[in-house]
Amino acid sequence: MWTVLFSQRFDDWLSEQDEALQEKVLADLGKLKVYGPELPRPYADTIKGSRYKNLKELRVQHSGLPIRVFYAFDPIRRAVVLCAGDKSNDKRFYDKLVRIAEDEFASHLNNLESKK
Repeated sequence: MWTVLFSQRFDDWLSEQDEALQEKVLADLGKLKVYGPELPRPYADTIKGSRYKNLKELRVQHSGLPIRVFYAFDPIRRAVVLCAGDKSNDKRFYDKLVRIAEDEFASHLNNLESKK
């Protein structure tokens, strides 16, 4: 089993969602816990064009909504769930969320460095 950590941003987003969506996202994150970086498509995909080559998205479908949960594995080989959102009808979704995910991951990595 792989360790899966939630950023505060993701935790806040999740707590704002309805119970059914929370359950679906947590169930799909269970697959990440089992398969780790080997979680295949259609469940996960690598984000192209990110400054982090290991930035990925968990692809969650819920009631017709395409929810995307961004995560990356840190140097300690833990999955860090960074942020999430509903990509429907938002042409700039990836522009916005990838930037947020990268900033969250950079913050996580900086915190790791400061603890050394």
